[in-house]
Amino acid sequence: MPNIHRPRRGSLAYSPRKRAKSPVPRYGSWPEHTGAPTVQGFAGYKVGMTHVIMVDDRKNSPTEGKDIMVPVTVVEVPPMRVAGVRAYSEDTYGKHALTEAWATDLDPELSRRINVPKNHDTAAALEAIRNAIGEGKVVELYALTYTRPIELTGVPKKVPDLMEMRIAGGSLDDQIAYAAEILGKEVTISSNFEVGEYVDVTAVTTGKGTEGPVKRWGVQVRKRKHSRGGKKRHIGNLGPWNPHHVRWQVPQMGQMGYQQRTEFNKRILKIGTNGDDITPAGGFLHYGLVRGPYVLIKGSVPGPSKRLVRIRPAIRKDEQTISAPTINFVSTQSKQG
Repeated sequence: MPNIHRPRRGSLAYSPRKRAKSPVPRYGSWPEHTGAPTVQGFAGYKVGMTHVIMVDDRKNSPTEGKDIMVPVTVVEVPPMRVAGVRAYSEDTYGKHALTEAWATDLDPELSRRINVPKNHDTAAALEAIRNAIGEGKVVELYALTYTRPIELTGVPKKVPDLMEMRIAGGSLDDQIAYAAEILGKEVTISSNFEVGEYVDVTAVTTGKGTEGPVKRWGVQVRKRKHSRGGKKRHIGNLGPWNPHHVRWQVPQMGQMGYQQRTEFNKRILKIGTNGDDITPAGGFLHYGLVRGPYVLIKGSVPGPSKRLVRIRPAIRKDEQTISAPTINFVSTQSKQG
């Protein structure tokens, strides 16, 4: 028989493919920022998809300057609140949380998520962070921010999602001054991102439970002659005799979906404050009406509707210039079919 050469079925990246620990994604790296201090990131909840008619502003595109239809994902982004500031030190074993300062007037719903510090001296905690910066013990500052899903009618929960957002720009002294200014206050997406900017979008994908190797890895369904006992969706064998164990590269059944994924260089096409401008007749499927601030992101976003979506500035930027697109039409046609 001829020697068959073809790529393996399915990518081995992100193995082992097990369920995410939390629906709140985590970032291990952040892009560099040289401007004024700012919070690098935001979070919202996925609504659904629609399409817009915009002028193609891509250079050297065959349709440059003409109207094109672009699919977009709607993410509802109510203002987030800054609950605290955390300082990190670094040694030979990596970065470690050194100390933190918490705001006093926090939303009562946050106590559903964590034990909110009581009798906390915010001024003394901020002074301790400043002293640690002066001693050279601090390498990074993070803002502890949380979402407010109680303000959304499409997300059926009240418990906020708490996450870290890196504070970047300027010196550490500038960053702690900025952190003390926003501590306990609201931050909006328009204060961190611009229309036309490229961002990275991270979310936990749709969970599909336990699936077999045909759907999970894309192996072929066995032919009639090769399937004994009607087991057509099993793999042919578990590997060679030597090595005398089943290797992890062998496609087998297991968890599929509900895994953290990041999509790079997604463009923000629109940031709005009135959800009536983009809500279709009858509302979005599985979500309902958008009543607050929203953002339109070009293309698809991981996860189902109502899933938490984190946004950060693009870490692998293709475009250096930011130009706002010209949107002529946003579809509000009913999605009910």
